[in-house]
Amino acid sequence: MIARRKIKYPVSPPLRQYLYHFDRQREIPQVYSELRRFTGAIPYEDPRGRETLWLTVMYPPDVLTELRAKLIAIYTELKIGRDAAQHEHLLVDRIDFGDFGNSKPFRIRVTNLFNDNSDYFYVKQTDASRIYGLELEHILSPNRINYLISGNTLIEEHIAGVPGDVFLREHLNQPGLNKVRIAKEFTKFTERSFIRLLGDMRSVNYVVDITPDFEEIQYRVRAIDFDQQSYEGNGNIYLAFRFHSNRKITRLAFEVLNRKSIDQYVAEEHAQMARRAKVESSRLRALLGVMRREEIAPREHVITLARELDRMHGTSGFGDCQSMGELTAEHISLMLEI
Repeated sequence: MIARRKIKYPVSPPLRQYLYHFDRQREIPQVYSELRRFTGAIPYEDPRGRETLWLTVMYPPDVLTELRAKLIAIYTELKIGRDAAQHEHLLVDRIDFGDFGNSKPFRIRVTNLFNDNSDYFYVKQTDASRIYGLELEHILSPNRINYLISGNTLIEEHIAGVPGDVFLREHLNQPGLNKVRIAKEFTKFTERSFIRLLGDMRSVNYVVDITPDFEEIQYRVRAIDFDQQSYEGNGNIYLAFRFHSNRKITRLAFEVLNRKSIDQYVAEEHAQMARRAKVESSRLRALLGVMRREEIAPREHVITLARELDRMHGTSGFGDCQSMGELTAEHISLMLEI
């Protein structure tokens, strides 16, 4: 459904000022370019021995020593914002490279030497679309997002959960699955993504957070990829149920939910997002104010998406929007009635 690789847009001075004001911009090492200096790579296999899209990369000893110190400093800044000198017990024991997508990320594994507990974070190239996506997720979704930027380096905290494609392949047909609850959560996730115009929610771009409750198991579907925030001109890109990889969960939702239930869950999501928008009204207004003035998509995408949104909503006002930021702001306002 996405025909071409997305254009990467720089972070403008107004956006950097916004990020500085809300404590996203920090004086941390700009390591993305340094991480590209690896000299070898082997395919990374998951714990079950299956190959993934990731490569575990290797560096000369002197380069690795320098990188490890910088990565630990970044990790501690991301987690607690304190001097890394007191965290000698933390070790960067693996660096993986993803030669895919627009961000070409590095995944850093940090292990606590006292108890062998490991955690992850990601190093990516900065891109305005991705940052707008992260901010809108933080403001409008039920999920908090922890990330930092410095220069051309974007640091993202790991979002825990079962990858969507793995969940659909290995969990969807399990006897203990609460089909109604996962269908409800996917319905709300689809609506949430559409309202804020987050595209490309294929099964590899979200995770399912599974939480045992006192009687039943709770599910939450969370986006993990924000590259396609307000970019594509095709309206179907913003509808998660349109993707072939989500066909199983879409079919399940229509099997176990009737129209009144779907309408109820959609209305719930609208109400919850509207409350979050009101609580964070000054932050959302500041973000959309910057976003309105920025070029974050080709002009032809803006024209096409405006036409698509007018068709979807039976309106005629989106054609007056001159940028993707304006389209996003108008769409959120229309959908949430704020």
